[in-house]
Amino acid sequence: MERRRSLRTGQMDYWLYSAVMITCAFGLVMMFSASYYYAQTSASFHNDGLHFLRSQAIYLAVGIAAMYAVSRLDYHLLEKVKVVALVVTMGLMLAVVFWGKEINGAKRWIEISPLPAFQPSELAKFVLILYMASFMAARPNLMKDFVRGVVPMLIIMGALAVLLLLQRNMSMAMIVMLIGAVMLYIGGADFKHLFGLGMLAVPLFFLLAYVETYRWNRLIIFTDPWKDPLGSGYQLIQSLYALGSGGLFGKGLNFSVQKLRFLTYGESDFIFAIIGEELGLMGCILLLGMYFFIIWRGIRIAAKCKDRFGSLLAGGVTAVLAMQVAINVGVVTSSVPPTGQTLPFVSQGGTSLVIFMSAVGILLNISRNIELE
Repeated sequence: MERRRSLRTGQMDYWLYSAVMITCAFGLVMMFSASYYYAQTSASFHNDGLHFLRSQAIYLAVGIAAMYAVSRLDYHLLEKVKVVALVVTMGLMLAVVFWGKEINGAKRWIEISPLPAFQPSELAKFVLILYMASFMAARPNLMKDFVRGVVPMLIIMGALAVLLLLQRNMSMAMIVMLIGAVMLYIGGADFKHLFGLGMLAVPLFFLLAYVETYRWNRLIIFTDPWKDPLGSGYQLIQSLYALGSGGLFGKGLNFSVQKLRFLTYGESDFIFAIIGEELGLMGCILLLGMYFFIIWRGIRIAAKCKDRFGSLLAGGVTAVLAMQVAINVGVVTSSVPPTGQTLPFVSQGGTSLVIFMSAVGILLNISRNIELE
């Protein structure tokens, strides 16, 4: 008889834990490789090649501590703070509009001394999942009712989206709405309601893109970046050069050419391109395989959890992870319009790393209360 491990005794999903830790270790190596030359040749970082490595290692340590702490707490406690978490998150997002710190031309960070700058929008994704999971878990029979079940969730989703649009962060606003749609679907909302909302969202997307010149230009350049190879299309072209030049097995670790200031944000949003250049197609496949394994474990946890709140929470966290990987890889390969989203556990970015590690802690916590083969 196949041995089954009862996680009700407090044993977490060590397969998920191991996969995440391996991905983080891989990410730290690749982030260092992608960032060393840029940091070493930049006066902004005091020509310190270890600048990004040191910062990311600290955030990774904080993330691991947060993951462990969350994995030991009863996830049902999160229900009790959902309203406070939502109000605080929305307050921070509003503060960004007025007092946000501008980095790389974008005003999406807030800095509260002595803490480093962080992005409240990264937190908003998971706070939305928490609130929606709690609401839908308590009202399973109400989700087929559009007015009483779906509309209250649309109000919360819309409020977060408006705050993001005020930050001129349309891409994150669209992602928040997409996360909400996925949560409504797995929460039991009527498909025809979701389909109708989707049909309304398409023209709204193009309208919001059209009213801002830079958004519309991004959309146009996405269809053919070679229309402006030295301007708006430059970044995508360099990304494709990096992926194409890597071949099957890559040029070798630390032998990327594009990271020599040809491809910007190679240590963060476009790190997948550097991975493709240095480790080739096989390296990309192995990394995507690791993500697939992590997502599969998350889906199993969500499916096997008998508690509706836990199941919805695990499903939402897993959906965000899958969505972010798909969007990042899609941008790098010019499969979706450009948007600044990190590659989970791999890209440079402290806020994203700590929050995603905490989210994995939630999955590990839920896994303690179910049985996995």
